[in-house]
Amino acid sequence: MLFGKTILVTGVASGIGARTAELAGQMGAEVIGVDVREPASGSAAFIKGDLSTASGVAEIVAQLPVRLDALANVAGLSGSTGVVSTLAVNFYGLRALSEAVAPRLREGGAIVNVASIAGYGWRANLERAKSLTSIEGFPEVAMLVTEHGLKDEEAYPLSKELLLLWTMRAAHQPLFKNRGIRVNAVSPGPVETPILKQFRAVLGDARVDSDITRVGRAGTSADIAPAVLFLCSDGARWINGANLAADGGLEASINAEVLGF
Repeated sequence: MLFGKTILVTGVASGIGARTAELAGQMGAEVIGVDVREPASGSAAFIKGDLSTASGVAEIVAQLPVRLDALANVAGLSGSTGVVSTLAVNFYGLRALSEAVAPRLREGGAIVNVASIAGYGWRANLERAKSLTSIEGFPEVAMLVTEHGLKDEEAYPLSKELLLLWTMRAAHQPLFKNRGIRVNAVSPGPVETPILKQFRAVLGDARVDSDITRVGRAGTSADIAPAVLFLCSDGARWINGANLAADGGLEASINAEVLGF
């Protein structure tokens, strides 16, 4: 389902991004990787780029081919560097790249956003999420953070709340919908990647250990990459605006506890 397709994957230097790029290549796709660091094992094509600024996104886009089949937005920060950088990369940079790449995606192409179970609270924080996702373009994030009183400790969950809400909105925005471009998300639970230690520092050991205990083990990059690539493929051609929980059943467990069933 990926043979002959060209897929742009961000965050290819490690973790889920690295495995997604590797698996896509094994499945016959041509992969273009993006990261701020060069990957240890080179992909067919690599662009060194930074999603944290509008100019950084523009530099990436300028190096892309005129036609792509899918964009896998995997790159992200754990929140350990604070709310400004985390929002800039995890949401505003990701969105800017998606919007800039849209004209290059073939009709019926796909965008897949790697969100997180940490974004589960978007419903409870809906008004804030609506306000922050409604800001168009690439805002001055530091100023936005001050205006909204956003805190460093909420950086990662907040970024994923915005991403989940935007995924549903984008699926019906003319930029994507008019050309049949599907926009979906994958939400992993705890995954054994190089930044898991940072998540422990940000979210706390108790939260991470509790989540792992609920489902029996932490996930691996190899658990998440196939879900991302399925949504990139034509096999998911009738899936749009959806969030696929690739979390070993964690969201189901939390729902049962929170909703009391």
